[in-house]
Amino acid sequence: MKHMEKIKVSRIDELTPLIGKKVFVNDKEIGLFLTNEGEIFAVNNICPHKEGPLSEGTVSGNYVYCPLHDQKIDLKTGDVQEPDTGCVETYPVEVVDGDIFICL
Repeated sequence: MKHMEKIKVSRIDELTPLIGKKVFVNDKEIGLFLTNEGEIFAVNNICPHKEGPLSEGTVSGNYVYCPLHDQKIDLKTGDVQEPDTGCVETYPVEVVDGDIFICL
């Protein structure tokens, strides 16, 4: 079983609902998203189709839309919604005393 490392990437007060934030962890570019419901998601920031920066996309509910071609991606699962195909990697998120950690 692979050991996962918790890495602090931001503070909750640095996020704005429905506006993505790009962070870098090691060699990974990750998009952080705060929904209107207060949930925080972390996904690979690169769209699998045209490599658009997802953190610059439109957020609606638990989905982000790629800013380059409107591909809809589920923030919970990373799955691209039909009729498109593909997926992005998702990362577990923990909030401790206002600090946001992701697990890699």
